[in-house]
Amino acid sequence: MDDGVGRITLDRPRAINALTEAMLAALGETLDAWRDDGAVRLVLLDGAGERGLCAGADVRALRAEVVAGRRDVARRFFRTEYAVDAALGEYPKPVVALMDGVTMGGGLGLSAHAGVRVVTERSRVAMPETRIGFTPDVGVSRLLALAPGRVGEHLALGAVTMDAGDALHVGLADHHVPSGRLGDLAAALAEVAAVGPLSVEAAHAVVRRFATPAPPSGLAARRALIDDAYSAGTVSEIVARLRSAEGAGDPDAGAWADELGRLSPSALTVTLAAVRRARELPGLRAALAQEYGLACWFVDTQDDFVEGVRAQVVDKDRSPAWSPPALADVPADLGERALAHVPADPLLLPG
Repeated sequence: MDDGVGRITLDRPRAINALTEAMLAALGETLDAWRDDGAVRLVLLDGAGERGLCAGADVRALRAEVVAGRRDVARRFFRTEYAVDAALGEYPKPVVALMDGVTMGGGLGLSAHAGVRVVTERSRVAMPETRIGFTPDVGVSRLLALAPGRVGEHLALGAVTMDAGDALHVGLADHHVPSGRLGDLAAALAEVAAVGPLSVEAAHAVVRRFATPAPPSGLAARRALIDDAYSAGTVSEIVARLRSAEGAGDPDAGAWADELGRLSPSALTVTLAAVRRARELPGLRAALAQEYGLACWFVDTQDDFVEGVRAQVVDKDRSPAWSPPALADVPADLGERALAHVPADPLLLPG
């Protein structure tokens, strides 16, 4: 490692580098080993293959553990994953994440907390957890909570996929670099790191040499509708405001309302409460602690996660049977009850 760069490449290209517990454990051990290694001055994170950095956790495997009654294994996976997310967010050396292609769920947890986050024209960024009866996690609930206006609620509830312009607008990325220049960027970073220690700002300066303007954000263009609809108090009220805008001639509003109608009512209710609570949290570890409690709550008490993964990933019939099936059937206090499930885990508490 004579160029000063520690390279981490997620290497399950056929699964868009979906994360297993073994991958996360190895990643955590590597970060620990490099933390005080003077030969490593910068960490570069990317994904193998042409499809993307990472599609998220291997939810098929997680579902199998839950179905087999091994919920403790699923809980351990989340704890391992969130510990790595915390390590990346607090890392003392520059971490440059190349968010090329699909960067979703757990893949966004690995990249969105890095010191330098690069998107490309191929980037497809999302937290699609409500589609599988779960809730946005990996520390990103807090990042969404801090997004402009009510965009975070829109992204979290609707499992919305962002392009590079949207990711920059929301605050989940820092620079747009054409995918064809990523090799040159990596070489330039290595050239600088080979000289000696460098700061996060110095890494940003290198990336700026390759950055180009991203396309305009579609989310930014729809802020008025988003802020009005998603400031409502409940998911049902959000849907009602979207339907009202649809009636006034806004087709986007109707499409968003339709999508919310297809997603897990329980997951939507809990996610809205979680994002709004995350606005009040002091930092990444507090967000991870909240998310860990919610992850355990879903795994331990809810059928929608198992059913959502079945419908989207296992059988791929895209016809989940949610329980309960409609927002009107969800208890009004479900969000607060789920948030009360936060465990006392010293690793994930602030500080």
